[in-house]
Amino acid sequence: MTTQDYSLAFTVDQTPEEAFQAINDARSWWSGEIEGDTVKAGGEFSYRVPGVHYSKQKITESVPGKKVVWHVTAAELAFVKDKDEWKGTDIVFEIAKKGAKTEVRFTHKGLVSAFECYNDCSNAWGTLVNGNLRRRIATGKAQPSPW
Repeated sequence: MTTQDYSLAFTVDQTPEEAFQAINDARSWWSGEIEGDTVKAGGEFSYRVPGVHYSKQKITESVPGKKVVWHVTAAELAFVKDKDEWKGTDIVFEIAKKGAKTEVRFTHKGLVSAFECYNDCSNAWGTLVNGNLRRRIATGKAQPSPW
C-alpha cells in the first residue's frame, strides 16, 4: 500500500505572479461556498459544499509568485466513515518558472491512498486544479462549477 501524497502539475504561459494571484482568488476556481480570507498569510477561510464537504483552512505560507500553503484545521466529509480525514493535512501550491512557461505543482500532503476519500477527493482535485484553476490562470476569468 502506498502512502504517497496526492500531487499533480501543469504548465501555463502566464507568469508566476499571475498564477499566484489566481490561486489566491480561490472563489474563482474552487467550486463551492467560500467564506473568509483566501489571500494573506495567517488568513483563514472555510469551504463548503452543503451535505458533502466542509473544511476550514489557515494560510500558513504565502510567498508571492512561488508558494501558497493552506493547513486544514477542521474538516467534515459527509461521504466517508472518518469524517475528518482532511484535518491536519496541507494543501500546497508551488509555482516555478520553467523556461518560457510557469509550472504549478499542487500537492495535498496527507491525502494518501489509505484514505477512504482518496479516489473521490483526488478526482475532484484533478477537475478543480488541473481544470478550473489551470483555465483560471490561462484566461484570467472565473471558472464555472464543473458539477
